[in-house]
Amino acid sequence: MTEARTIPRVYLVDDEPLALKRLSRLLRATAKVEIAGSTNEPKEALSFLSHHSVDAVFLDVQMPGLNGFELLAQLPAQPIVIFTTAFDHYALDAFQFNSIDYLLKPIEVRQLERALTKLERLCGTPAAAEDAELIRTVARELCKKYPDRISSRVGDRIVFINTAEVTHFYAKDKLTFAATAAKHYVVDGTVSDLESKLDPRDFLRIHRSTLLNLKYVDEITSWFGGGMVVRLKDHKRTELPVARDRVRELKKRLDF
Repeated sequence: MTEARTIPRVYLVDDEPLALKRLSRLLRATAKVEIAGSTNEPKEALSFLSHHSVDAVFLDVQMPGLNGFELLAQLPAQPIVIFTTAFDHYALDAFQFNSIDYLLKPIEVRQLERALTKLERLCGTPAAAEDAELIRTVARELCKKYPDRISSRVGDRIVFINTAEVTHFYAKDKLTFAATAAKHYVVDGTVSDLESKLDPRDFLRIHRSTLLNLKYVDEITSWFGGGMVVRLKDHKRTELPVARDRVRELKKRLDF
């Protein structure tokens, strides 16, 4: 039995009225999408997309007041995005979002058909719709904001530490410490709390009491019982044990 196909619902955002009118005309001519709405105002788009569900957004990047990337960052849920812009230097940034294509203005029919083919594959069948939701979930995680600083109380002062300077976090004597080249700071929360809060692309739990900044790994040595020891790029050449059940994940993340 053939799965019923559905027409994707799309929303169009472009601050240039003529560009928006042309895109609307091209899309209607394909009969492959339903246009749920369109606007020249990014803030109006933010309001609409915050309260209405669509399958995809055709989105300009450079707009006054609120650019396309800023608009997406403020949405509670990330839609599939097809960027439309006159500038190609935004392409790399676009990959940080849930984008499936990047169309340069003036948009050609061939470009548009390519993007719509990708969209149909994601939204054309119930099974593909599930794939699209998975992509949205991944995109939400990629767009999640992670703190770049963490606080530490030193006497009656609060000191802020850049997470990029932390080689590792560790638990000792019922306290949690952030280790940097300068010193070790006591910080609030447990290692588990920090693991859930910090960017998983940078930090990996290698032991129940240790959260490692992968950028500071210099050497790895095999250890007895299937474990490993990580040596850091700090002046002390700090060595950290890796629990056996975390070895596979560490190998995967460091690609060895």
